[in-house]
Amino acid sequence: MHVLSLSCPPIANVRIGLIGLGNRGFATLQRFMVVEGVSFTALCDLSDLNIERSRQFLTEHSPSSMPRFTRRWDDVCHSRDVDLIIICTDWLSHTEIAVEAMRWGKHVAVEVPAAMTVDDCWTLVETAERTRCHCIMLENCCYDPFSLMTLNMARMGLFGDITHCEGAYIHDLRDQFNADEAHGGYHKRWMARFTEQHRGNPYPTHGLGPICQLLDIHRGDRLASLVSMSSDLIYEQRGHDIAENHINNTIIRTVRGRSILIQYDVTTPRPYSRLQTICGTKGYAQKYPLMTLSLDGQPAVIGEDNIQTYMDRYIHSDMASVLRRGRELNVPNVMNYIMDVRLIEALRAGRPLDMDVYDAAEWSCLAELTQRSASMGGQPVQIPDFTKGHWR
Repeated sequence: MHVLSLSCPPIANVRIGLIGLGNRGFATLQRFMVVEGVSFTALCDLSDLNIERSRQFLTEHSPSSMPRFTRRWDDVCHSRDVDLIIICTDWLSHTEIAVEAMRWGKHVAVEVPAAMTVDDCWTLVETAERTRCHCIMLENCCYDPFSLMTLNMARMGLFGDITHCEGAYIHDLRDQFNADEAHGGYHKRWMARFTEQHRGNPYPTHGLGPICQLLDIHRGDRLASLVSMSSDLIYEQRGHDIAENHINNTIIRTVRGRSILIQYDVTTPRPYSRLQTICGTKGYAQKYPLMTLSLDGQPAVIGEDNIQTYMDRYIHSDMASVLRRGRELNVPNVMNYIMDVRLIEALRAGRPLDMDVYDAAEWSCLAELTQRSASMGGQPVQIPDFTKGHWR
């Protein structure tokens, strides 16, 4: 039985087990200090350095509720005092941990991407359907204020029929790839090593997530097929010969005939961008490089300061209230804060989450499918229907 719009019994205080205390995991621990209705009961990492850093942080900020620490992630999954497991480990371990957690009756929130193969995407879906547990991918870019504004505008019909969207993850990560863990690098250079071996887009969800929500993907439409092409340059970087895809371009077609461009580039000096472009029959919007909004019958609005008025007007009131709270608290990254609060409030109220396991699977499966298409010179590849027809 499908788990679209899944509701589960409310949890008054959400007890969290956090697996992975590296860059993203430690930031997650810090973020939840200002989220109401949660407590950390178990923290896990392979690194003694990461565990000690987290212990010191909690001693300073939450000494009365110190969780237990472990190096074994399965201990956290099997714990009786955990309701929600947050997974901030390397990409290749996401699915294994998420599946074990759901098998033990835990809700799961997993960092992006949720899975790296189509088979793993199916495993996540089938496990969530069998256990009736939530499995949400923590795609924070869906909570970018610009994305929230354009999402509500699209639902109000202000863009007309949306025919094409563009998204991306363009972020120069070369310094981080070769840094050690103590200076912001990845454990045993896991992300750099994976990027060196991948020929498609291993990290598609930052650009794709907001677009899929705009287009009501698996809620009236679905991703049907893609073609993907990558550059293949080899260059020398600080003593390392790194063979990377440099730039990947993927074009997706939906069942209803809309098109999507997704780009990936983490190895060139290109300025940071997620594109966030929307083309409709009545309007156009983009966030990068210069925020722009153009609607039929109105002069184009350019620049973040000028578009702020539209954000104040069009972000849905449910999201706007959380956004205001985050700004009042002066949180360092407001879209992370909105994501965290929306997740916890939904679990406490027993209502469906903003994103579900089908989102996690449909967005993450591009990791394998883009590589498959690119390795065949850009041949079309079909995208599975993880809802088995229920998207209609």
